[in-house]
Amino acid sequence: MNKSILLPAILLAGAAMMQSCNTSAQENKTGMDDKRSMDDKSMDNKMSSDNNKIMPDLKSWPEASRMAAQEMMDKYGNPDAMGAEVLVWMNKGQWKSIYVTKQETKHSFPIEHTDMLKQTISYKVSPDKYDELGKFDGSVIIDRTQGLLSARCDKEANNMLALNLANDIITGKKSVDEARKAFGEIVKEKMNGGNPEYMQKLTFPIQGSAGDPDMNTTGLSKEDAMKGSKENMQGMKTEEMKKGK
Repeated sequence: MNKSILLPAILLAGAAMMQSCNTSAQENKTGMDDKRSMDDKSMDNKMSSDNNKIMPDLKSWPEASRMAAQEMMDKYGNPDAMGAEVLVWMNKGQWKSIYVTKQETKHSFPIEHTDMLKQTISYKVSPDKYDELGKFDGSVIIDRTQGLLSARCDKEANNMLALNLANDIITGKKSVDEARKAFGEIVKEKMNGGNPEYMQKLTFPIQGSAGDPDMNTTGLSKEDAMKGSKENMQGMKTEEMKKGK
């Protein structure tokens, strides 16, 4: 065969082969990109689905609970823990914890409303003040062991007001009757367009360690209690085994 004819034919065949390889490579790359895109979309959909499973359907919550939840999210961001009927924030601002619940509790003091927003601070309350605080407001809650004082209402401003007045009772600035009267007057002031200090912030310093472990009245150590508990459990298992025979 004439070499002058053979050489161009070989070059043409080589060019055609290279074009075919390039086309195939490009198709493979496009296919891989499309697959990655589909995988990304699938992952986004999964994450969205997972989030929907985690986040409760606030649309099914009562209006007051939805409003409280939105107020806390606007101020403190997304909750640290979530359930179907509760949202929880931990260590936000001055608060040790914040709970917003779907369930509302009717409360008529100092005006008709429902409680669903519970906010807690570190505060040591002397036991001789428990009765006074109970008479002041049934939604002021004391946890002596952990050293916590909580207020439960429908808005953060109302919880601040309750805690400020509770502090006034504890420190002797107000009697129970004076604090209850002040609660109603300050709420009215707010409703009439005022901005009372007791509803803007806590007017007293937050305490650090406020827990009160109380005292051991049995003379038994923690180890004694653990040992006794284990022995009781073992005894219960032995009795169950005997009954099973």
